[in-house]
Amino acid sequence: MTQALSRRAVLRGTGALILAFGVSGRAFAQTETGASATPLRGLPGSLDATPLLDAWIRIAPDGNATIFTGKAELGQGIRTALLQVAAEELKLPISRLDLITADTGRTPDEGYTAASHSVQDSGTAIRNAAAQVREILIGEAARRAGVARTGLTARDGIVTGPAGLRLSYGELVSDTLLHVDAAPTSIVTDPRDFTVMDRPVPRVDIPAKVTGGAAYVQDMRLPGMVHGRIVRPPSYGARLVALDAGPVEAMPGVLKVVRDGAFLGVIAEQEWTAIQAMRRLATLARWEETAQLPDEARLPEALMALPTRDTTILDVGQPDASAFTLDTLFTRPYLSHGSIGPSCAIAHLEGDAMTVWTHTQGVYPLRDALAGLLAMPPEKVRCIHAEGAGCYGQNGADDAGADAAMLARALPGRPVRVQWMREQEHAWEPFGPGMVARVRAALGPDGAITAWQHDVWSQSHMMRPGPPGTLLAARDKAEPFPPAPPVDLPMPEGGGDRNAVPLYVLPNARAVNHFLPEMPLRGSSMRSLGGYLNVFAIESTMDELARRAGQDPVDFRLRHLQDERAKAVITTATERFGWKDRPKPLAGGGYGFAFARYKNLEAYCAIALEVAIDADTGRLLVTRVVAAVDTGQVVNPDGVRNQIEGGIVQATSWTLFEGVRFDRRRITSVDWAAYPILRFSRVPRAVEVHIVPRPGLPFLGAGEAAQGPMGAALGNAIRDASGQRLATLPLDASRIRHAMMDPPPLR
Repeated sequence: MTQALSRRAVLRGTGALILAFGVSGRAFAQTETGASATPLRGLPGSLDATPLLDAWIRIAPDGNATIFTGKAELGQGIRTALLQVAAEELKLPISRLDLITADTGRTPDEGYTAASHSVQDSGTAIRNAAAQVREILIGEAARRAGVARTGLTARDGIVTGPAGLRLSYGELVSDTLLHVDAAPTSIVTDPRDFTVMDRPVPRVDIPAKVTGGAAYVQDMRLPGMVHGRIVRPPSYGARLVALDAGPVEAMPGVLKVVRDGAFLGVIAEQEWTAIQAMRRLATLARWEETAQLPDEARLPEALMALPTRDTTILDVGQPDASAFTLDTLFTRPYLSHGSIGPSCAIAHLEGDAMTVWTHTQGVYPLRDALAGLLAMPPEKVRCIHAEGAGCYGQNGADDAGADAAMLARALPGRPVRVQWMREQEHAWEPFGPGMVARVRAALGPDGAITAWQHDVWSQSHMMRPGPPGTLLAARDKAEPFPPAPPVDLPMPEGGGDRNAVPLYVLPNARAVNHFLPEMPLRGSSMRSLGGYLNVFAIESTMDELARRAGQDPVDFRLRHLQDERAKAVITTATERFGWKDRPKPLAGGGYGFAFARYKNLEAYCAIALEVAIDADTGRLLVTRVVAAVDTGQVVNPDGVRNQIEGGIVQATSWTLFEGVRFDRRRITSVDWAAYPILRFSRVPRAVEVHIVPRPGLPFLGAGEAAQGPMGAALGNAIRDASGQRLATLPLDASRIRHAMMDPPPLR
């Protein structure tokens, strides 16, 4: 059970405002972001849970502003986008703004940075808060001058008006002026008057990353800091039966060996000493292994044989099972996050207070999990977000934070830095779950879809902290916490069943989510959750049906769509690609197209692409990709393109290369040789991203919009080139080579 939340009602400030935020009282298992699925106050975005304006905006006596967000920069460019939003509505240049991201001691509680909700939730909150702060300051200027507020304007942090009225924000603000709840509506800037939003502002997080500066938690060095390493068990559930720590404790430079049940760690003055001590301690530990993992070669059968909790998520008409003419089983393996920088955290116990610097995506949920793990009051644990070198979804970040806190508790007064090793990251992070999707469909005499059935099997995609039992250290302790119960995220956003409901209009359609409470391998959030495989399955089926109907695959999709924004995205992508006039592909070449609206709630994305395949080796090269995206009101066009381009690259890697390997006892893909990812030589040769403008419409999350369409478009291009439909991911060179060699079946 998630612990009750508590937080300071007021944060101390050094300027003219008191920064405060209210208790949200929400349970973190309700949605992927941790937000309540039910509106609390009817306020825009995250203001609904944290309504006080000064929780989001602080004006200093010099007129500069500090913006607070509970969301974390994960490389998605959120720092830049939120600064643009605030600058636009406050009428202050970005150079006069400072942004504080997720910190349990300073910022609002916005749960997890997940599900492409940062601009949608936090951006909406900041935009409305900034607009209301601006109007309050204008009203205060009118009150002080004894004039009507009509005719007063704000620009560059100064309110001006008739008769030479000129008052700066710093002059106008007071301790309590903005310590008020937000109103339900705001006077936001008309998109026609934007000067900062919808402009390509350079990202503020990039310079340090490309110049070798201190950009990540891995780069942090605190005064007096020491180094820790963890000895992990060899496999799930392994029991430590014997350990002689004496030789390690006697090593020069080793400060402490920490043992609590099966939790083993070392602390040393120098990092290399800690690594050597960790390796020696590992050789001295004797384990009893009991894990029984599935047969990797028969993973789909193993998943489908597990007990399920079934939910019908789409039920339209009456699909006739006897009419199905197409029946395909689509599968994906477990996927590693493959973070280039293994997880890292720093913890410091000073007196009775613990501070943890972490690249978690949810500082408040991790704070509560650590408080339970350490038996400390939540208000005595502070989690401060620091970027990680590779972090999206739930990788090992939270576990590294727990490891650091456990070691820091054993060495009070010294900051302890814990850096995971590569093999630990690959073996112990929570994977994106293996999945199975079965799609059956039928066509009518007119070439339209008459019946559709989609079934999906998946374990939980949401095992984040909150509960202490989500953390490895909590399970390894002598008095372990029980594993957290599996969470089946409800629709409309969903978990494993995300995007399993087609956006297409189908007269007889059913979709069933077969949720697997058992978890053969440790799993949790991976970017797009189940959306990647479900879109792959749906769009592969749409492509196959179009071929059987003798119709162009794009025209076939448009025939089954009513959503005008969806049609516009498809039309934009295909027109920019030149789909109608595409030449006949050369030998080994093929074209692919796919479309989806992420979660059927957020950004629309359509992708057309061309591939070239070496038939002898199966080696595939993506020669050209053209994408179109509708993400509602755009904050930073370059940021949107970054997200779609990143999704294209990531999905190319997933689709062509990636899959966790394991035997019946252990994870075996513990290095880059056993877990290959996309290399620079295989990155798509040309990528275009075209944005469909939607000025004034609500923000729609774009961070996970491209993964499903890109994977499906690749599958469809391979089908076009080979004549074979490949449905078992990854579509690696071996599978492609066999498809190119084998003639297509007769129809």
